[in-house]
Amino acid sequence: MATFRFQATTAAGQAKAGTLQAANATAAAAALRTQGLRVKTISSQLDDSAGSGGLLEAWARFNKRPPTQKHVLEFTTQLAVMIRAGINLRAALDGIAEQTKHYMFRQVIVGLKQDVESGVQFSDAIAKHPKLFSPLYVSMVRASEMSGSFSDMLNRIAGYIGQQIETRKMVVGASIYPGIIGTLAVTVTIFLLTFVLPKFYAVFEGKEDALPWATLFLMDLSNFMTSQWYFVVGGLFTVALALFLGLRTDTGKFWVDNLKLVVPLLRGMFRSLYISRGLQTMGQLINAGVPMLDTLRITGEVSGNMLFSSMWAKVHASVKQGKKISTPLREGKLLPTAVTQMISAGEESGKLGEVLDEISTYYAAQLKDQIKAVTSMIEPIMILGMGSVVGFIAMAIILPIFKMSSIVS
Repeated sequence: MATFRFQATTAAGQAKAGTLQAANATAAAAALRTQGLRVKTISSQLDDSAGSGGLLEAWARFNKRPPTQKHVLEFTTQLAVMIRAGINLRAALDGIAEQTKHYMFRQVIVGLKQDVESGVQFSDAIAKHPKLFSPLYVSMVRASEMSGSFSDMLNRIAGYIGQQIETRKMVVGASIYPGIIGTLAVTVTIFLLTFVLPKFYAVFEGKEDALPWATLFLMDLSNFMTSQWYFVVGGLFTVALALFLGLRTDTGKFWVDNLKLVVPLLRGMFRSLYISRGLQTMGQLINAGVPMLDTLRITGEVSGNMLFSSMWAKVHASVKQGKKISTPLREGKLLPTAVTQMISAGEESGKLGEVLDEISTYYAAQLKDQIKAVTSMIEPIMILGMGSVVGFIAMAIILPIFKMSSIVS
């Protein structure tokens, strides 16, 4: 239980202030309303007598990790609950800031409160932090400020962010196991070539004519890696640096984004990811009342793939000329024909937002199934590949020994 300070008014308009114990600011506001009070402000009262408070604050200042979308999700959820509970925006921001343990994000919330107190619109205040609050977030908040549905819109934004975080977790989780297996395979191979195979140099020395090509190849490779290791390290570093710098260019990003959509095992998963993300974003913005041109621009920005971003840019240019959305989508061929047909039907019926929500929900479910399928297929492929490499090295070492022992006997 925490202690909260409050300022409220009675039904007769009389001012009242004090403190009360509650689990959080939302529970405190609910308790005050049951007493017939109208809450004006509510904030946490920190216990200065706690000996560890200074140490915790010092650690929070030292631990300056940047806030993540998880912090934004928690902030949005709390703000939605407090606004629905009847707490004004300034007091809600103050209460959330008091409860936020992440130092840098707390400073962001304090800055938002100060902007709101100075008369700045909340949408303009969060727009100052584009790394945390995306254009979609800002546009939906701005639309809610005009329509008066702030708490409902925050709930919708929280749901969107939560689903995007879950999707990102699934994609990252699907790549962890192959990464571990691949790293293990490379490590074992290097160990065998640099530590195990050199032990057999004395056994094979002078018998090169009797050795199979596989053994000769591995001996030459092992000798090069142990005697010219600095060239190997330098070459690997150069290749890694070239890839790192190349992938930061537009050409490199385009190459990777295109590769994601053509690799047989992964293209279905990534296509479902980009379709689901784009259509969900577009549906959320349309349902929020954001203008269509702004909706298409934001959808392209958050798509996560240069090919899909280019497609949405073409749609934006086409709609700006007075054409329908489905026409350039049909020409782009990144979306399945069935999807473009449903979008066209949604345009004709005036229910485009609902149609996009249904399509994105379908592809989100399909994405989960495809991630499971890809994970289950990659596992045996990686194990087979690792076993083949290690088995090849082992047989190249063992077979000559068996051959020479048979000759001796």
